[in-house]
Amino acid sequence: MPSLPRERRCSSWPGCRARPAPAASQRRIAAETARLDGLAQLPQQTAASLREQGVFSRLWVDTLENLVGVVEALGSGVFRGAVTDAEQRLRGKGNIFQLNDTADLFVAAGYTDLRTVIDGQRWQRLIEFWATRHVFTHNDGLVDDKFLNKVPSSTTRVGQRLTITEEHCRQAITDTDALCRALGALITP
Repeated sequence: MPSLPRERRCSSWPGCRARPAPAASQRRIAAETARLDGLAQLPQQTAASLREQGVFSRLWVDTLENLVGVVEALGSGVFRGAVTDAEQRLRGKGNIFQLNDTADLFVAAGYTDLRTVIDGQRWQRLIEFWATRHVFTHNDGLVDDKFLNKVPSSTTRVGQRLTITEEHCRQAITDTDALCRALGALITP
C-alpha cells in the first residue's frame, strides 16, 4: 500500500483527528510563485497582448484569492487539530479566514497571538492583501467602505478601481508564507 500523508492516513481511524499539513500550504504557496515566474518568462509581445486583455490582472487577483484559501485551510486545520473543543468554539463563526478573527480564536484557546509572532508591518500588509482580495472577489475591484476601514492609510476613495501588481502579489506570497509558518509553529512542540 502506498504511503499516504499522515493527515489522510489516520482520518478514517476512530479517535484520530486529521492534522493540518503545513507542508501542503508551502507547496501551494510555491505553486503561486511558479505561476508568477512563468508569466515573467513570456516573450514581450505575448506578455503585452495578455496584459492588454487583462489576463495578468486576473491572475494576480487569483493569486490573492488562492493565498487566502491557503491560510483558511491551514488555519482551520491547525485549529481543529489542536483545540479539543474546536467545533464548539467555531459554531456559528463560518469560515476562518479573517486574520484578526483567526488570531483571536487561537488566543482564546490558549495559543500565542499570531499578531505578536508576525512583524507588525507584515501583519498590516496581510490585512491589506485580505481587504484587496475582498474588493476583487465581492466588488469587481471597486473600493468600498469595508476596504477603507481595513486600510485607513489608503488614498483611494469609495467606487475607485483598485489596482494590483505583480510586486504586490510577490509581497503577499512572502508574507503569507511567513504567516503559514507561524500557524504551523503554533502546534509544533
